[in-house]
Amino acid sequence: MKRILSALTVGAAVLSGTMAPAAADGLKIGFLATLSGPPAVLGQHMRDGFLLAVKQGGGKLGGLETEVIVVDDELKPDAAITKVQGLLERDKVDMMAGVVFSNVMMAVYKPIIQSETIFIGANAGPSPIAGKGCSPYFFSTSYQNDQNHEVMGRYASQQGYGKVVVMAPNYQAGKDAIAGFKRHYTGTIVEEIYTKLGQLDFSAELARIADERPDALFTFMPGGMGVNLVKQYSQAGLKDLVPFLSTFTVDETTLPATKDMAVGLYSGAEWASNIDNEANNRFVRAFEAEYGYAPSLYAAQGYDAARLIDGAVSMTGGSKDKKSLLSALAAAPFESVRGDFRFNTNQFPIQDFYLVKAVKGEGGKYVTETVQKVFDDVGDAYAGSCRLK
Repeated sequence: MKRILSALTVGAAVLSGTMAPAAADGLKIGFLATLSGPPAVLGQHMRDGFLLAVKQGGGKLGGLETEVIVVDDELKPDAAITKVQGLLERDKVDMMAGVVFSNVMMAVYKPIIQSETIFIGANAGPSPIAGKGCSPYFFSTSYQNDQNHEVMGRYASQQGYGKVVVMAPNYQAGKDAIAGFKRHYTGTIVEEIYTKLGQLDFSAELARIADERPDALFTFMPGGMGVNLVKQYSQAGLKDLVPFLSTFTVDETTLPATKDMAVGLYSGAEWASNIDNEANNRFVRAFEAEYGYAPSLYAAQGYDAARLIDGAVSMTGGSKDKKSLLSALAAAPFESVRGDFRFNTNQFPIQDFYLVKAVKGEGGKYVTETVQKVFDDVGDAYAGSCRLK
């Protein structure tokens, strides 16, 4: 509870889950995140990263007093739509930001952009909104869903894994994950397994994998799903038999629970704490000092989202004129913790992607570190279908 209150306080008292109200000419941002249930840690990291950047600005972004209204979407698309309507109609926010899960993004995306509200996505990047469904009002500071999975497809091919089982939850991000893996994998997919979103018991699926004996498993299981899968995979004795390749499954949101069972496992990511640039070094130090835990890529993306807004508002001289802000945002006027960062034609990032490994770091903290760069300065596969007016 203390951590949540601390995260919501930026130079002022907490008022009903929001930061102190901005002045009439200030900036009001609605921040939507999954903050309840087993996946809540993902939303916590994203929110804490965003609020850290606001705090570092003295409660201001771009020189404007900033109010951030943090709302829990509960991982329920219908509830998320209702809460977004309240932010847009009752609270009259100037911008929207956040969103962890793709099913929530697919639900709230249309009402937000149809209202012509600027929307900064800080995690979910489903393929429909990166291609034909793109919008001039939407910018992403994360990735398009397929991309981190593409890293693992290429890595599996480089390792000579000829037969792979793939497994993901049966929703948009899960389908994007497997599509991304396949795009750069040259071997044979011997089985595709789709689980329920939120599933925590994988005994049946692990039995199928053990029977198949593939050269590797590739999986995408975020949050609590990933914690349980890693533990059950290790307990079933599969860790030493079938290499475990993943995305959004072994990271700083799950490592505090999986610990040594996940050490040595490989993942694909666009960020890790050991990316060596000044902005990232400052961010990691400040985040750990503020919150007492190691940041994940969700935290880095949330931080970059706030820094993007800060840079764009500064670029307009504090103006909230939409046309001016859209132009400023497109220029990506901030120093990303990832280093290389610019927007593609669909306003998703062009950036680097890495193979990362779970390690036990300094002070006994479990973190991910880059092993090698797999893709340099790349955009996503859907940008060519985007036609922004």
